[in-house]
Amino acid sequence: MAWPDGTWTPLLFDGEPELPSAVLLSPGGETLTGHQAWQAAAAAPDRFIPTPRQPPDQRLSVADVDVDPLDLVAATLRRVTYEAQQAAGSEIEDVRLVVPAGWGPRRRTWMRHAAHRAGLPQPTLVEAPVAVAAHLLATGVQLPVGSFIAVCDVGAGAEVSVLRRGPAGFEVLATLADPAAGGTAIDDALASLLTATSPAQGDGERWALLASVRTGKHALTDHVAVTIPQPQGSAVVLTSGLLEQAAHPILHRAAHLTNEAIAAAELRAEDLAGVYCVGGVARMPLLEKALTETTGITPVVLTDPGLAAVRGAADAGAADATAGQPLVDEPVPPVRRAVAVAVPGFASLALISQFLLTPQWNGSLWDKWALLNWGELAVAAVFAVIASLGAGTVLASAIAARTTLTPGPSASPGSQTGTGILASASLGVAITGMYAVLASLYIGDPVGGFLRWTLLPIAPIVAPAAVTAVVAARQWRTPPGGWSKLLAFPTGSVITAALGMAFIQYSLTADRWPTMVLWIDLAGRVGGLLLGIGTVMALVSQPILRLVLGAPLAVITAALVSWPASGILGVIYAIAVAGWWLRQLWTRLLRPQTPTPSRPAA
Repeated sequence: MAWPDGTWTPLLFDGEPELPSAVLLSPGGETLTGHQAWQAAAAAPDRFIPTPRQPPDQRLSVADVDVDPLDLVAATLRRVTYEAQQAAGSEIEDVRLVVPAGWGPRRRTWMRHAAHRAGLPQPTLVEAPVAVAAHLLATGVQLPVGSFIAVCDVGAGAEVSVLRRGPAGFEVLATLADPAAGGTAIDDALASLLTATSPAQGDGERWALLASVRTGKHALTDHVAVTIPQPQGSAVVLTSGLLEQAAHPILHRAAHLTNEAIAAAELRAEDLAGVYCVGGVARMPLLEKALTETTGITPVVLTDPGLAAVRGAADAGAADATAGQPLVDEPVPPVRRAVAVAVPGFASLALISQFLLTPQWNGSLWDKWALLNWGELAVAAVFAVIASLGAGTVLASAIAARTTLTPGPSASPGSQTGTGILASASLGVAITGMYAVLASLYIGDPVGGFLRWTLLPIAPIVAPAAVTAVVAARQWRTPPGGWSKLLAFPTGSVITAALGMAFIQYSLTADRWPTMVLWIDLAGRVGGLLLGIGTVMALVSQPILRLVLGAPLAVITAALVSWPASGILGVIYAIAVAGWWLRQLWTRLLRPQTPTPSRPAA
């Protein structure tokens, strides 16, 4: 069971960190699982199923009663669910099942049905060798892109897989399995050696002997010899030498299976970056010796090999909170977000057009000068930067989500997004500079004043955008929902502020006929109200705060509507946009995240 921060704990079943797949259907209808099933097998051998699996005819008879194999597997999964919920104190939201790489769609679907019948959420199926490879990366093993590894998984049976690490993850090139090359075959061979018969007389005696052999085999990890009780009441001594005698041909079969898998992948042993052993039998030194003799490569037996695959599947025990996380591409922005980028763009074009076409001309024919609404020019520049940043981020996110074939930092989603933010910020600055030059040529005034009212208001916006680009490129933290969602400026604020500034410009430059003076002044006050509301919408998102702050600010901006204060109105909105950027940068990216209780994954 793992938590989102990478911490994990093994679940215990009857005091053991593993749950055998055996089940026993008691006469009373109760289903015993794991060690409990093995302990009761001698008394009810006809009700004991050591390895429930999908039979070819989809039917299984237990004590002359047909049962659904799904129910047997679901009983084991239900036991795991119960123990996980007891340990976590809450429901389990994320379930990942490790399955053999050689399983096809039919077996995978069958396992999903078993999980559903056990009451689990929809599980994620992770191929065992891929999970082991993920565990290797999380524990600091260096596996460059393009390298090959072999995973020798020897548990109840043996499965050997050859993988290649690509830019998008690990790919299984070949996988071979042999159910007679694992722990079950070793148990049978040991039982035959101990009793000089194969198998023992009677199913009940056979299950009792196998249960003792299994326990004794595990005890030999820490002891030279152990005493094994026999069903008839006598006892025999199980030694390491006897275990090696029984396991030698079986583990050499697993070693030859490794050679065959490497050949099936059209590789040589020297092409591999390593051979890694996992599974319960991997603790036996004889497996390492057999692999070295057969492949010519000294394998690496992972620490706690029985849990390597499940830890890799659960992203558990990584070096830090993010090292073990699966690589998730930046989500492709939805179409509606790309459409929303056009709103500030069109608003900017509308305001700059109104600014150029409706100046207040004064003086004589030979000495004309224009009275200009500098606030409208500033807001048009701010909208241009917002549109550029939004468009650049959306495009970079879309490219990053699809760029998986080019290795190296330049192809990472964060690098793509950071480059897009920086390039789009530069584009926004260039557009605002073009506005200043165009206005200077059209109005006929020096360009200095125009540059002052276009570049200075956007400077506090471009600065946090540049910092955001650095954060994205270095991938310190990817915000929830992706970068495009984080940098989506509120469209409602843009529309409201644009309408407000358009009304203000109309009230300042319209012909003031006696019958229209009142309506023109009213339009200006309405524009000031809208600009104040748009400013508050950029700063806060909660409806209550918008209402509390918006009312007084809207009254203030409505009262300020006049030629001398027109520039101040534009600066007020530019400061609000800069505040929005700083808030996003601090609260979503730079501020240390306080750990909060999260539901674990099992």
